[in-house]
Amino acid sequence: MRNFQDTHPADIAEQITALKPRERNLAYLMLPGRKKAQTFSYLDFKIQEEIIKGMGDKELSEVLNNLEPDDRTLLLENFPDSIIKRFINLLNEEEKGVALNLVGYPADCIARLMTPNYVQARATWTVSKVFSHIKRFGKKAETLNFIYIVDEDNRLIDDLRIGQLLMAEPDTKLQDLMDRNFISITSTTPMETAFDIFEKYDRSALPIITENGVLIGIVTFDDILDKITERDTEDIQKFGGVEGLDLSYTKTSMIELVRKRAGWLVILFLSEMLTASAMAHYDEEIEKAVVLALFVPLIISSGGNSGSQAASLIIRAMALGEIKLKNWWYVMRKEIFSGVILGLILGIIGFLRIFIWQEAGIYDYGLHWFWVALSVSVSLVFIVLWGSLSGSLIPFILRKIGLDPATASAPFVATLVDVTGLIIYFSVAAFFLTGKVL
Repeated sequence: MRNFQDTHPADIAEQITALKPRERNLAYLMLPGRKKAQTFSYLDFKIQEEIIKGMGDKELSEVLNNLEPDDRTLLLENFPDSIIKRFINLLNEEEKGVALNLVGYPADCIARLMTPNYVQARATWTVSKVFSHIKRFGKKAETLNFIYIVDEDNRLIDDLRIGQLLMAEPDTKLQDLMDRNFISITSTTPMETAFDIFEKYDRSALPIITENGVLIGIVTFDDILDKITERDTEDIQKFGGVEGLDLSYTKTSMIELVRKRAGWLVILFLSEMLTASAMAHYDEEIEKAVVLALFVPLIISSGGNSGSQAASLIIRAMALGEIKLKNWWYVMRKEIFSGVILGLILGIIGFLRIFIWQEAGIYDYGLHWFWVALSVSVSLVFIVLWGSLSGSLIPFILRKIGLDPATASAPFVATLVDVTGLIIYFSVAAFFLTGKVL
């Protein structure tokens, strides 16, 4: 295997992934010491697992001790307790304490992403002393963009950009550069909240502190970005009516793919049976006016599409923090007006379609074609309005009861509107056509 000394670990991981399993393990073991740990974090979990199984305790110990703490925590989360115990025992005393500390935090809190590898200093230090400290200990730091200032109890009192130190005189004390105005995140803060903080303040790294203000680590934006990508992927999959995939689509087995999709399909299929029941309830009306059945696909698809659109917009706005639970009435007002306007647009198009087909002799809708056209167009107004309201309200209801709004998937909303849309359609048709066709 060629020398990878100047190759980025991500590129090495990509080349190793392309090899056959036996060659892959050998190629990885031939990497120089530090490169092993750097490359390991870029490999997919399944490949990490294969490589681990082919390694002895000595090689595995070397990798685990050199892995970044946040990457090692993610690795430990995916293995059973028996294997985690083996991993922990292979760590040196310092790294063992770090690993146990990180794994002890709840799975959804920001501390699970933090690393203890950063540079901290005291307010009384000079700029010259800080740079000497960086040269001595900075190699293991996750980032050198910020220097974190702590007091004698290790409480965070400020952070300074490295640029501020570079522009200062060597004998300047840090306390002369401080303004004690800094942003930090409490260790137990949920990840979703931490994502919003990163976005709001546009920082590449943020310090993590305890409830008492003690600095215990930092989280960098690359780790945040990975989690955001993972969260958004899961939300998109849920919104499509699929359980979140544990691996990428290409690495998910056929059986697992079917299992993830089957549950929602069965639920939606059973729900769609209500559509058949609704149509059966109006079989007499359909028998008397077969023309009504021609527009059923048009009616239910329009309602489902408007509902899916509304759900997509609201769920995304919730994910971006633009809309909170308290904004539900604002959303309802907006969807009522937009739903009516959209319904009128489709209603007019539907009416014109029947009018043109009737006048051009393409299809004869009968003596009472005007009332059929009016039934279709008015139904479209009500159904599109109902679809918009349903699609926008369901995410609020799910959020209120503590569920993920993304589970208000497009198929779920469409199915709901399909069933109710038929009831609206035939009720409106009965109102206009009774005494004429019915």
